Amino acid sequence: MILVTGGAGVMGSRLVRGLVEAGNRVRVLTLPGDPLVSRLDGLGVDIRYGDVGDRKTLEGLCDGVDTVYHLAAILLSRDPALFERVNSGGTRNLVELSVKAGVKHFILVSSISVTYPYTTPYSLSKRECERIVKDQSSMHWTIVRPTLAYNEHGGEEFLMYNDYLQRFPVVPFIGTGRALKNPVHVDDLMRGFLAIANNPKTFGQTYNFSGSEEISIWDLGKEMLRQQGISKVFVPIPVWICKLIALVMGATMKKPPLSWNAIAGLTQDANPDWSAGKTDFGYDPIGIRAGLPTAFPKR
Repeated sequence: MILVTGGAGVMGSRLVRGLVEAGNRVRVLTLPGDPLVSRLDGLGVDIRYGDVGDRKTLEGLCDGVDTVYHLAAILLSRDPALFERVNSGGTRNLVELSVKAGVKHFILVSSISVTYPYTTPYSLSKRECERIVKDQSSMHWTIVRPTLAYNEHGGEEFLMYNDYLQRFPVVPFIGTGRALKNPVHVDDLMRGFLAIANNPKTFGQTYNFSGSEEISIWDLGKEMLRQQGISKVFVPIPVWICKLIALVMGATMKKPPLSWNAIAGLTQDANPDWSAGKTDFGYDPIGIRAGLPTAFPKR
């Protein structure tokens, strides 16, 4: 039995499908009332409802489980306490329950943002998740750090970037747009995830999961619009001005359209070395220009 937390999300649902197609029995944890659970229809998986941040909703979740893929996390919130409760606290809960149940291999899906020199509450919570997993000694562990994930269903950050690009006739761009990104297609993530489970080469290792082609965040935005038949002018706004605007918006608005999290994500490189996965289990992702058309299928 393999447990996937966050198994109804974009990454999680594709992973679950791949695990089932490979002949595995799969248990999925998702939030009560999650409308995205319909993505799992017809797969014959054991669906459990609970909140990783609420220990009492998780009792019995790991019973009979050999391998855990822990994907469930909060990516965006104005309340830093939520990152602690769900991301850090949720990982702590799941690790403790996994150890108690005799799980053999714990696979944490972290984030490339843990490598950013300028941190956010989210990236700090993911660093803590990694520490929690590494500090236990009862299970084999593997940590995966995906970059910006995309497919035909989006990916939360990918969709947010696309929405931003479409919002204005002329796009006000944070900074110069030189930050290098290496987006990863969800199908490549799935193949990488599947190759990790109970693979001794991956025990105690951390892998960067990205695509095979880096691109500036500016050029990525242009290419995303081009795939949708759109051409727009980008106007760079100095980062210091963006920080000032974000500070004012954060103090005066409940849902500010600009935040430090967005600035940090758009101005820092996320183009890691992914060769360790290729060496250990044949990870061989496609590049963004080859994969992007699948995210915007022609109608």
